[in-house]
Amino acid sequence: MSAGLQRLWLLLVAVSALLTAAAAHETRAPPLVPALFVFGDSLVDNGNNNNLASLAKANYFPYGIDFAAGPTGRFCNGYTIVDELAELLGLPLVPAYSQASHSVEQLLQGVNYASAAAGILDDSGGNFVGRIPFNQQIQNFESTISQMAGATAGGTATAGSILARSILFVGLGSNDYLNNYIMPNYDTRRHYTSQQFADLLVTQYASQLTRLYKAGARRFVVAGVGSMGCIPTILARSVEGQCSEEVDQLVAPFNSGVRGMLDGLNAGLPGATFTYLDNYRLFKLMLASPASYGKMGDRTELGDPNFDEFFCFPLSMDGWKCAGFDVLDRGCCGIGRNGGQMTCLPFMPPCADRERYLFWDAYHPTAAVNIIIARQAFDGAADVVSPVNVRRLVQL
Repeated sequence: MSAGLQRLWLLLVAVSALLTAAAAHETRAPPLVPALFVFGDSLVDNGNNNNLASLAKANYFPYGIDFAAGPTGRFCNGYTIVDELAELLGLPLVPAYSQASHSVEQLLQGVNYASAAAGILDDSGGNFVGRIPFNQQIQNFESTISQMAGATAGGTATAGSILARSILFVGLGSNDYLNNYIMPNYDTRRHYTSQQFADLLVTQYASQLTRLYKAGARRFVVAGVGSMGCIPTILARSVEGQCSEEVDQLVAPFNSGVRGMLDGLNAGLPGATFTYLDNYRLFKLMLASPASYGKMGDRTELGDPNFDEFFCFPLSMDGWKCAGFDVLDRGCCGIGRNGGQMTCLPFMPPCADRERYLFWDAYHPTAAVNIIIARQAFDGAADVVSPVNVRRLVQL
């Protein structure tokens, strides 16, 4: 082929690719909901702590090593749970409140208010200094509603309609234990039994969720606290590197109380649906049977009836790998025993085979785990998400 013909052929290929992409964009299905609003801690924070005087930050490499935009403030190598959930809902990735609060266009498709070290209680996470507790996150949400009402035709009525059809993801409680109740420099444990502390948290949580309802929200996904007894920072405290049943038992009354509390809110708040995502059960299932959550493979195996594509996630354009985990007891990025005595330092090289790891650092799961949890929230059965999954929730 002559040089001229070769250039013409390459040009035609490029034009064809652009037209195909444009057609795909034009035919893309509309989002399932108008917006996704996110409240929580470092498990879903995507940059709200970046400009705070805080020790809880992740806006440096190797955080974000597998995220297209690099380090953004996500405490992970790639996607968080709510990143994947946004995609499943047909929405763009939800911006951090600190970055979106001046853009009404962004606000209309959702905002992430989550803050690393935040808790249900205002004083939880105080060792990290700067953070945005749940009460302040709700206040920021209320400010967003006012902005939406002031910038949309129809004002308050339009903003209310958007909120009522949107999804609110709420995931808090971890820091009320890790960075309050079991933290040696807090005296909380001397004043409350585990049941009393759980009751205190659940009562406060119910009041906060009701406040979100009164602001106009109607569809909620509330995530329970995961199995903290098996995270690397807890494993590192054991000479044998064993999970702490004691830590898990401390959290059990809280998760149980949240379930019951959500049942009460569903019965008592007209038009609302609160669905519970059982993170504790999901983590225990992955720890007990990690291979059952996927296997290494490529696209040719998708026809295999034993191949569970529900848990499959793309790592590259060249093929598929699935979240089959075989490193369960240490962080991919961390220092000391179990990679859990100190979290990722700036520019510290992480492990190369991240898809094999359950944990990214001393506290947080890998993107692979986050994607699995999000897909379970979206399509899972009643044993992990109830009374309805997110797919059903958006249809109510």
